[in-house]
Amino acid sequence: MENIAPKPIPLKHVAIEGGFWAERQRVNRERTIPAIYRKLEETGRIKAWSGIRTHEMPRERSVVHMFWDSDTGKWLESVAYSLATHPDPELKSIADELIDAIEGAQQGDGYLNTYFPLLDPAGKWANLRDWHELYNAGHLIEGAVAYFQATGERKMLEVLRRFADCIDATFGAEEGKLRGYPGHPEIELALVKLYRETGEERYLELARYFVDERGRAPHYFDLEAAKRGESREDFWAQTYRYCQAHAPLREQTEANGHAVRACYLYAGIADIALETGDEELLTLSRRLWDDLTQRQMYLHGGVGPSHSNEGFTFAYDMPTETAYAETCAAIALAFWAQRMFHLDPDSRYIDIMERAIYNGSLSGLSLDGVGFFYANPLAAYPGVNPMGRWSGILDSGHFRRVDWFFCPCCPPNISRLIASIGEYSYSQQGSRIYVQLYHENSVTLAIGGQSLRLEQVTEYPWDGAIAFQVNAEQPLSFELALRIPDWCGEFAVSLNGVRQAVSVEKGYALVSREWTDGDRLELLLAMPVERVLPHREIRQVAGQVALQRGPLIYCLEEADNGPRLANVCIPSTAKLEAVFDGELFGGVAVIDGEALRIEPSPENSALYRFHSREQVAESAFRFRAIPYYLWANREPGEMRVWLRSC
Repeated sequence: MENIAPKPIPLKHVAIEGGFWAERQRVNRERTIPAIYRKLEETGRIKAWSGIRTHEMPRERSVVHMFWDSDTGKWLESVAYSLATHPDPELKSIADELIDAIEGAQQGDGYLNTYFPLLDPAGKWANLRDWHELYNAGHLIEGAVAYFQATGERKMLEVLRRFADCIDATFGAEEGKLRGYPGHPEIELALVKLYRETGEERYLELARYFVDERGRAPHYFDLEAAKRGESREDFWAQTYRYCQAHAPLREQTEANGHAVRACYLYAGIADIALETGDEELLTLSRRLWDDLTQRQMYLHGGVGPSHSNEGFTFAYDMPTETAYAETCAAIALAFWAQRMFHLDPDSRYIDIMERAIYNGSLSGLSLDGVGFFYANPLAAYPGVNPMGRWSGILDSGHFRRVDWFFCPCCPPNISRLIASIGEYSYSQQGSRIYVQLYHENSVTLAIGGQSLRLEQVTEYPWDGAIAFQVNAEQPLSFELALRIPDWCGEFAVSLNGVRQAVSVEKGYALVSREWTDGDRLELLLAMPVERVLPHREIRQVAGQVALQRGPLIYCLEEADNGPRLANVCIPSTAKLEAVFDGELFGGVAVIDGEALRIEPSPENSALYRFHSREQVAESAFRFRAIPYYLWANREPGEMRVWLRSC
């Protein structure tokens, strides 16, 4: 195999016109992107940009205003990805008007922010630990790069280059610069994107500086706090573990702190390791990855069990009803996973990416595209709300999606992920093409200077049959690397109707030959219903099982199964059957099977009772499980992923 790192196939080269993701992208274009923009307008985020010139911004101090700009950046990024595959003059006109306002808000030295110029000019760069200037910058940079790649227009890119130059002139180890770094990481991965697009080495070096300076003594957050007349003890979190700055990064051994900050930071570290060949950062990335995915990750790809720090606690701590598992954290994990693959080509990273996308991320968006979750628990009961008004909850006491949040980071994040899903679908390493995500699409790429179009036809994730059609003007030699997911125990590969014996390397079935126009390759992934068992140290779900089929985690909802789901038990001998229901949620595969509801008699109202004096009722019923990402799209009720086993 060529001694080069694999790279993702660019978004513009992947056409998604049918199947699962085409529908999700349609809803994103028609409903989610416009709904988010309306909220950006209603809350003043759009007007804030022009307000820098007109001095019309409300003169109130609010911590929310400090990270308004990130919401704009992510929305623009989502728009860019959508325009790249589905041009829309009206949407582009709205985006261009916003870009004009952003350009007009930029100060002479390149500084760009809607809060500090009007509300706190003396506060610029004064509190990197808690305020979000560098985090905002990162999301604006990502939006700028995506918009240039989608449209070829440079205005937004040049605005953010000037801001990046301002940041580079402000921070660093050189004399006269501030030796600071962001309390909320994100700019690190954004600077690498900017470097890749522009070729400007300073941006890569600045990203590496932010990584290497983090957590060093004397601690910058202590120094800046002293300048403000504060001390370390005044920090609400009481520990710099919250922002992954308790020790130099190269010395850290476990994922900790705020989960979104952590995964954005780890994604940036992987990017820097890939670009610089830094073996120590590669080792660090693997170490942190193994800790997070083997000791601190939920079944649905969610991370961060705790509300108090929006993040990690300790190994195998996996509460279900109070699980935080922020939508943004699952998305950031998917970002990191893709980068880890390109740093260290192995399907285990893409398996986690797929898990996080289909389950912990997609659950953050309603089927109609206008409702959002902040937290994604694995069980929900009336009155149990892990994070108050931010999570989305109705007055009835049921956990429900809402149309916006006090801190609305998740809505534009899930929107940009869905719009860019094509970029997560394939990677290329010379003449080897890695197929990462299975869904209906066509991809166009070049092999040895020749053009190739590969069509993928499938009903995945509902079915494990995937067909690839080769379209090439002349015979072409290349290798297809087909990911065999970790949930798949058996698979078969056929070429033009003939079964093939294939080798498997790091989770990929390899098919290498000289291909001709019209060749048809078929992959069949066995997709039985699986009972998933938890690690023995996960005390909260000991003795329970979860249901999975293909990449999807399933759950029981009260709408199908009645109340008191905690009393439902799945017998180990029960037959579980996958059935496609064309009427439910527009067509989904559900799991049906026999279960027991085991509970004391309802006639006895005592809080506790003696088993020897009372019969425990066992009633058999036929249960139905739906894909977890679809829960809370019907009438409010209970939900449960982990079920008693009997």
